[in-house]
Amino acid sequence: MNASTPSAEAQLVFLTKIQRLFAEGDFTATYKFALLMTLADLAVELGADDDAALPLSNRQIAERFIHLYWRHAVPYGTGRLGAEPGVLIQNAGTQAAVLTAIASFRAASRANPVQQARADPSYQALLGKVATVVSAQPLNYLQNFGGITDPFLYDRVAPGRVLLRPGVAYCLRRFYPLVQQLCRIHWIDHIKGNRRNHGILGDAGDLEDFLFSISRQSLAIIGAELLKLDGPKCFYCGQGLQDAEVDHFVPFSLYARDVAHNFVLAHAACNRSKSDSLASSQHLERWLERLTSYSSQLDEIGFTAGVPTSRATAHRVAAWGYGNAQSVDARAWVRASLYELVDDRHTDLLAAA
Repeated sequence: MNASTPSAEAQLVFLTKIQRLFAEGDFTATYKFALLMTLADLAVELGADDDAALPLSNRQIAERFIHLYWRHAVPYGTGRLGAEPGVLIQNAGTQAAVLTAIASFRAASRANPVQQARADPSYQALLGKVATVVSAQPLNYLQNFGGITDPFLYDRVAPGRVLLRPGVAYCLRRFYPLVQQLCRIHWIDHIKGNRRNHGILGDAGDLEDFLFSISRQSLAIIGAELLKLDGPKCFYCGQGLQDAEVDHFVPFSLYARDVAHNFVLAHAACNRSKSDSLASSQHLERWLERLTSYSSQLDEIGFTAGVPTSRATAHRVAAWGYGNAQSVDARAWVRASLYELVDDRHTDLLAAA
């Protein structure tokens, strides 16, 4: 192991404290789950595979909160048998202040996709409100568990800023899928456990999709626009498409955030076969060329669909994903039943792009 990375013992201590945080922490609202998910996302996008500390601003964190809670501010349960549509309660007391602020903003601005909302003159005021809530609540209390405060994740180093402690960004990057999964499971359980949500939830079969996945409307827009951009052919096999599916090039199971530059069109068969695997070097090379050639067009698609857009973020996420895969001798998907070892070919392509 490189000397500049946390030791195996330090990584084990980190995982133990994450487990204790969920077991012994006081979760009266869903904010702590959102904060931990946000810190993990930002560590992947902005951090590196070393033990360096990572500075973050409250407004960076607040921006992600707005994205996470944006859909939550509209009623859930519409059209569900035995359910009464309503905005899900995400606090033990009154509705979570972040949700209330987003709902008020949406009503006043009539902005639907969050990407378009950022152009509204009042968006900065919303961002400021959410940053204030983030500062006063989850940033103050996330590291309280077991009856003490254990600042193992971050320090508050200046007004409006936090610093992920040395080694934390590395651990969040390394254990990102686990952290995300724990947050999602506990977030869903928190909402289901609130009795005020029982009439809204009904059988709640799609609650996870509602809370964390891209909306069907946005997905349909992305599919239609990618068809115009790339033509009616599968990104992977190159054959003509009839019923196209939108695929996350870097799998959603690996990086649980939608970025417009990460989407491609694929045959259903190719999509199912690739599943949660990274793609082979030949696919990666074409994807990287596409990032450069169609960056502005993908920006426009994301803006229209209300999905975050960033060529740089997509590239950094891919570099992180393939780097992690190489470190554990993972395999990348070439085509049905054929895989290749993730090695220097993949990471060299990303380093050169």
